Amino acid sequence: MNTKAKLLTLASLTLAVSSLTVSTVVAKTKLTNQAKLFINGIGTVRVGMTVSQAVKAAGIQLVGDTPNNSCYYVKPRNEPKNLLFMVTKGRISRVDVVRHNSQITTLKGAKIGDTEAQIKSLYPGQIKVTPHKYVQGGHYLTFIPKDRANQNYRVVFETDGKRVTQFRSGKLPEVEFVEGCS
Repeated sequence: MNTKAKLLTLASLTLAVSSLTVSTVVAKTKLTNQAKLFINGIGTVRVGMTVSQAVKAAGIQLVGDTPNNSCYYVKPRNEPKNLLFMVTKGRISRVDVVRHNSQITTLKGAKIGDTEAQIKSLYPGQIKVTPHKYVQGGHYLTFIPKDRANQNYRVVFETDGKRVTQFRSGKLPEVEFVEGCS
């Protein structure tokens, strides 16, 4: 075999292995109940993506309200359950994790059912506590990042005064909308 043929064979083999690796990585990026919520997204979905970009990144179908130019919600057709994406001006602006049986956690492991003390200990010195608008004795525990690059993002934990009942992340001002799109 001449040098050109060897090089071509090696290039073909490398390409075949590379495409195998890429498809494996893509398969692993599907949004699941084990996805981690972070300050500007969840799993492979980022705040700022269009719904079609999020569908492609997550590897799942998103369904929901009729799209409009102001505000609406979409959610995974099947799994993960208890996950909502707020869409404003055609782009994802916030991710909500709702209902008690959700397995989704933040990068630091915070989840529904955690105590207020647990949240404060996971994010020492970065939680602002304010009264809940609708739950007597409840609170909003708002994680405020120190990193300058993330100053326009927050994670908000809603509590009943003792435990986290739901949480969300996203950009300001949407992440702080108490009534969502209402």
